[in-house]
Amino acid sequence: MCKQTSDKKPTFSVRLVRADAGSDGQRIDNFLIRECKGVPKSHLYKAIRSGQVRVNKGRVQAEYRVKDGDEIRIPPLRVATPDEKRVVPAGQFPIVFEDDALIVIDKPSGVAVHGGSGVSFGVIEQMRAARPEARFLELAHRLDKETSGLLIIAKKRAALVALHGMFKESRGRKCYLALVEGDWVNDRQHIRLPLEKYLTRDGERRVRVRPEGKAAHTIVSKEARFGRYTLVKAELRTGRTHQIRVHLAASGFPIVGDEKYGNDETRIAFARQGFARMFLHAHTLEIPHPVTQEPLSLTAPLPDVCRQLLDRLAVRR
Repeated sequence: MCKQTSDKKPTFSVRLVRADAGSDGQRIDNFLIRECKGVPKSHLYKAIRSGQVRVNKGRVQAEYRVKDGDEIRIPPLRVATPDEKRVVPAGQFPIVFEDDALIVIDKPSGVAVHGGSGVSFGVIEQMRAARPEARFLELAHRLDKETSGLLIIAKKRAALVALHGMFKESRGRKCYLALVEGDWVNDRQHIRLPLEKYLTRDGERRVRVRPEGKAAHTIVSKEARFGRYTLVKAELRTGRTHQIRVHLAASGFPIVGDEKYGNDETRIAFARQGFARMFLHAHTLEIPHPVTQEPLSLTAPLPDVCRQLLDRLAVRR
């Protein structure tokens, strides 16, 4: 329900919403975006972070997945006035695979997957703007803004639920290519380091290795050496936030260009040479199709800027 406040700005009053089976598995932020049409996303994320949004009377994070039967408290939220609303530009991204159930795109580095704090819009909003006739488009998983490569978007609720279950059970294979500092010696290595989210003094969200953190498992294989740098393949066996970035940095091999966990001197030096991004790319994906169960094997080639950097490093060896 929407009511009028004294400053003439429409506001949603407090509501208690019961989630149904159709919302099962959906992230709470996406649930709120659907329920609170017209409310700026920055307001929604602030309400989640501050604990005003409650699920079964408890605080949750934006990553929380709604369950059938959850009671969700939605606080008063101001609707954007016409001059505050921003038109989302329709965005087209390279399509690696598409059928009636899902779309797999090759996301470029530097583009957020969705709007949020400090980001007006991302891939999913641009895709929806480009396909106004689409009745359902939802992200099946996330990629960091700085990461490029394969990103799955579900076109049906059944496909989304199946994909969430698949990733939760670590079925299938998701492999990334990363250029790291240092000489990675082992041909194949398992990194099992528990990860914990935390806030810096500046309020920045980061991840660190902690014994009390959540279990995280990455398999790292050496692909090629380039003097002081190594191209590695990282296979995710769990899907924690910033998992590959933190696992590699904690092992002494930070990713080139990683502004959060990498070497600043290296990042600045490469940026001066024209490489101003993080070298992390979602390269291959092997999963059963969420509806037909047929095997899917997809590849997003390394972006030109990454290949060109490797070519330059190969010459220097």
